[in-house]
Amino acid sequence: MKRSTPAVRSAYGGAIATGRPLATYILIGLCALVYVLQWLIPGGVVENQLAFASVYAAPQYGAFEPWRMLTSAFVHSQGFVLHIVLNMYMLWIFGQVLEPVLGRIRFLAVYLLSAIGGSVGFLLLTPVLPPTGVEGASGAIFGLFGALLVVQSRRGGDTRQLWILIAINGVIGFVVPGIAWQAHLGGLITGGLCAAVIAFAPRGPRQALLQTAGMALVAGILVLATVLRATAG
Repeated sequence: MKRSTPAVRSAYGGAIATGRPLATYILIGLCALVYVLQWLIPGGVVENQLAFASVYAAPQYGAFEPWRMLTSAFVHSQGFVLHIVLNMYMLWIFGQVLEPVLGRIRFLAVYLLSAIGGSVGFLLLTPVLPPTGVEGASGAIFGLFGALLVVQSRRGGDTRQLWILIAINGVIGFVVPGIAWQAHLGGLITGGLCAAVIAFAPRGPRQALLQTAGMALVAGILVLATVLRATAG
């Protein structure tokens, strides 16, 4: 009888997958699919159903649709094609590095929580009224910035270039109109927190449990921040 070979795992407990970064490609594919649907279905229907605005997180305004805090990360501007092109390029770059290191499940968790964290940042730092929409994967991408910064620091790597890139993108977010720097900041902080939970969990039989508990805590903080902001009006 052949014995099954145990999965080779990274220092952070994720199964090391050989070949292409599948989770990264799936995320890129989903964004591309939604973008195609935006063009095929006229009248901005897709965007109207998936994009996020602060009023959707506040039940008192009659349109409580909190799932938009995640789905907005898969919608991109039709009037500025570089919006999706640049975001997907950065996702591909970061995915090549982070997915093999963290493992697919952990990488996906960091990305999706960072997307939500970007929406939470936007919710906390912008007025609920008048309603202003936000869309795009930028918050999640900045989450990968934060995650890579933490991972590189944990491994003793050089983080100077990352800090420079974060600073440049931060300045652009403040200077160029129409960019939701609030979402970038929220995603950056969330991604850094998630990566810290993963990278600093002690190795051993309880590593995965501690990481799961830590990620759940980050998710809980995002929910609490959303509830407090929504009830504050």
